[in-house]
Amino acid sequence: MGRRARDHSVFLGQDGAGTMTSQTLSHPYVGMWETTDGRIRHQLLPNGRYDEARGSRESAYRGRYEVSGNHIEYWDDTGFTADGDFVDDVLHHAGMVLYRKQ
Repeated sequence: MGRRARDHSVFLGQDGAGTMTSQTLSHPYVGMWETTDGRIRHQLLPNGRYDEARGSRESAYRGRYEVSGNHIEYWDDTGFTADGDFVDDVLHHAGMVLYRKQ
């Protein structure tokens, strides 16, 4: 098993109370990602948070995420976890394919 490049890794810290720190993060995947029909939209925010919209339901899911190389891990605020991979600037996540919105 090969090692993943870590030059664009995102790791968030927590303060003593368990609250996420407000550290600004930088990696090449920050921004909006959406399915071709626009129904599912992931906004990857530079503070390590994400906001997922589904259809007309804005902010259907929110939580934090970490990127390591081309892999992304999600932790929804309700406790749900998921992951995905970026391949050729396309996000493959939970059976969906999301493209960067220009």
